Amino acid sequence: MYRIAPSLLSADFARLGEEVRDVIDAGADWIHFDVMDNHYVPNLTIGPLVCEAIRPHTSAPIDVHLMVKPVDRIVPDFATAGANVITFHPEASEHVDRTLGLIRDAGCQAGLVFNPATPLDWMDHVMDKLDVVLLMSVNPGFGGQKFIPETLNKLRAARARLDAYEARSGRRILLEIDGGVKTDNIAEIARAGADTFVAGSAVFGAAKASDPHRYDTILGALRAELAAVKA
Repeated sequence: MYRIAPSLLSADFARLGEEVRDVIDAGADWIHFDVMDNHYVPNLTIGPLVCEAIRPHTSAPIDVHLMVKPVDRIVPDFATAGANVITFHPEASEHVDRTLGLIRDAGCQAGLVFNPATPLDWMDHVMDKLDVVLLMSVNPGFGGQKFIPETLNKLRAARARLDAYEARSGRRILLEIDGGVKTDNIAEIARAGADTFVAGSAVFGAAKASDPHRYDTILGALRAELAAVKA
């Protein structure tokens, strides 16, 4: 099963509740929630209060991507605010295993995020605490960037690691991709091993250019590309 997670970073912040409802009604699976602190990444976005505000607008999973350092202090706040999935960058934690445990103890699914040049080795000894692995296909901090082609090779390597773990344990870890995902490359990305796709400007930007209240056309186009992969 493929999951599409539109990123609120590209949404209309003046009407986030409506944006969340519209995009889920149009067929999105998750809501991707980018948290930037102007420290770990050179941008400042939204925090737990906004997550809490949009929670009543959907029952769909809220996928919180923490681009903050340090990370442990803010995890309980997002769990309380209604996050379902919390991912973070290993470089932002002093003790990766402890942070993963903190997220899971708070009742959320936990994941690691790998920047384009971050090696995958961080995941090797914490597979038992991972629910999601998120690969950045752009350098984090801003929406609307172009997909970095080398990410396809990294996706294949991550998929091989996760498949080997599943064969040993019987437990599947999701493989998510974030950055530059569009209709013209989502199929290739899926073939490389991703099963969960963050799309920000591709979804919200495309709809703004035509009808800001309807996302079914672009989500349908993304689904069609993914259906061709499965076929």
